[in-house]
Amino acid sequence: MAELEARTPAHGLVPVSHGPWTLTEETPDPIWTLAPYPGQADVLSTALLRAGLDWPSPGMAVSTDDGRVLWSGRDQAFLLGREPEPDWAAHTALTDVSDAWCVLRLHGVGAEEVLARLVPVDLRMKAFPNNAVARTLCGHMTVLVTRYGPAFEIYAFRSMAGTLVHELETAMAALAARRAGR
Repeated sequence: MAELEARTPAHGLVPVSHGPWTLTEETPDPIWTLAPYPGQADVLSTALLRAGLDWPSPGMAVSTDDGRVLWSGRDQAFLLGREPEPDWAAHTALTDVSDAWCVLRLHGVGAEEVLARLVPVDLRMKAFPNNAVARTLCGHMTVLVTRYGPAFEIYAFRSMAGTLVHELETAMAALAARRAGR
């Protein structure tokens, strides 16, 4: 009988390093989407505050010791690293999407330069500070990019994991080669 093995989306594809940059996979289980029902956003925000969290402003994330909440679109956010409280279901649609996403972390000095080759958003610190979030493109893929401390986290659909790693690794290698040629 076949033995099934649970694997992460980027299993065997990372870690990858070129120049000062390293690409790794994060597993922020669980990942839940929160989508407040019409007229319930304020009630959900109050419930999040009671749980030590907060509803993020558009384009931002809220990080606390109790978890993270990332803006992920109009009236939608990701809850990371913890389970939602049962009473939140009265105010928001809750969906466990942990298996649907690949989360990669790009770190190293100048990671913005690597992403600038693929992402049409200004990711320099002055325009994209810590906890900033953008729903954008990385090459041809829809992604969610957030600056988390000194690194960037890139969220993409699980089915795009191989392509995302390939695109990021190609950009890392090209920029490392260009810098080495100076």
